[in-house]
Amino acid sequence: MSSDSLHNLTAHEAANLLGARQTSSEELTRAYLDRIQAVEDEVKAYVTVLDAGAMEQARQADRQLAAGEGGPLTGVPMQLKDNLTTSGVVTTCSSRMLKDFVPPYDATVVDRLRGAGAVFLGKGNMDEFAMGSSTENSAFFATHNPWGLDKVPGGSSGGPAAAVAASEATYSLGSDTGGSIRQPAALCGVVGLKPTYGLVSRYGLIAFASSLDQIGPMTKDVTDSALVLNAIAGHDPMDSTSAPQQATDYTEALVPDVKGMRLGVPKEYFVEGMDHRVTAAVEAAIASLEDMGASVDREVSLPTTPYALAVYYIIAPSEASANLARYDGVKFGYRAEDTQDIWEAMEHTRQQGFGAEVKRRIMLGTYALSAGYYDAYYLRAQKVRTLISQEFEQVFERYDALLAPTSPSVAFGLGEKMDDPMQMYLSDVCTIPANIAGIPGISVPCGFVDGLPVGLQVLGPHFGEQALFRVAYAYEQAHEWHSMRPNL
Repeated sequence: MSSDSLHNLTAHEAANLLGARQTSSEELTRAYLDRIQAVEDEVKAYVTVLDAGAMEQARQADRQLAAGEGGPLTGVPMQLKDNLTTSGVVTTCSSRMLKDFVPPYDATVVDRLRGAGAVFLGKGNMDEFAMGSSTENSAFFATHNPWGLDKVPGGSSGGPAAAVAASEATYSLGSDTGGSIRQPAALCGVVGLKPTYGLVSRYGLIAFASSLDQIGPMTKDVTDSALVLNAIAGHDPMDSTSAPQQATDYTEALVPDVKGMRLGVPKEYFVEGMDHRVTAAVEAAIASLEDMGASVDREVSLPTTPYALAVYYIIAPSEASANLARYDGVKFGYRAEDTQDIWEAMEHTRQQGFGAEVKRRIMLGTYALSAGYYDAYYLRAQKVRTLISQEFEQVFERYDALLAPTSPSVAFGLGEKMDDPMQMYLSDVCTIPANIAGIPGISVPCGFVDGLPVGLQVLGPHFGEQALFRVAYAYEQAHEWHSMRPNL
């Protein structure tokens, strides 16, 4: 394969070439760094590019491979969302507050990928502190969708989604609090997996909403998603919410067969105002799975689901207001200068260090938790959260997985919704329920509208990732959507 097309490889294709000694990690990494240099001015997927560090990791991986060591991700170049702490590398959360913050430790997922021999190309741009659905809330610059450079890539993992779509990385790790992996994956035409809450360690993930955040892979195809989940999943004593799950080889679920599977289609996900062309693409994908032998029930109901958006925008800001209290200008991060006393310093630090959306959510959360409003908002939201979770549990007694749209629309224009927070929040209406309940979800490409990708979302029961992979892989193998690349 010519060096100028190496950047188009999936992770498993790259691993096969590396294993057969048909290329080297050094050559592969150089191809990706060249690709970043060629298209990054248009896409803006990276906050930090680690040229020298990546080449050194690649040389180390080549030594491992030459000695007959390593695994399926050894020597494969990838990207990390910039809210995953990386030892010795600036980690900003795309916020002025952490513009110069260099962590002294690796997140557990970063440590596991280091152990697997991954090559880190750099850190991906995102909505500030993962708060947003378009990556326009980054304190540094907006990321552009590779399929339409005047469109958003989705958010908050817009940098990772755009990097994978533009072949600026074989894969990336994102985080998903209310859809922040799946929604940008859908808008950029890649595969995005939000694992079950607790399956992947959150240690070293800079917190937004601790009961909702989950780390997962963003990849070019479903096979890569399973390979990356193999590497990062598993119990971690450093994370008190980490589940004591047995190690699983998720690639065993990659069979192109859904015969006998029971799939449900919850009608509440086809929301009012959804682009009818998106509906048509998702309906065609569902019909395709039915043609392949799955039993599909289109009359499933999750009646509490419509309340998930309201529940999310009470619980997530409430947890954010607590988590972001640590940014006070005293211990680390940005600090306002020329202030009279510690209280003024703290006030000015937060005024200047946080962007508008982060301030909005801190105020929403602080209000919801304040005396006199806690019972009316936060406590009630937690009760509805329990109802949503119970409904999913009951439905999954009858179905192996659920099928739904990932996003109600394709990628919208840059700047189109920035002045209308409510419209922006509605972008996550299809993805938020999975975070509320802690269940896994995956988005796979299922078509195009006006040249922009559409995503099919597959939801499963707690620790039901195998069912998701089976459905997603079978659908992917029957279609060509995942193999299409934007023309940059």
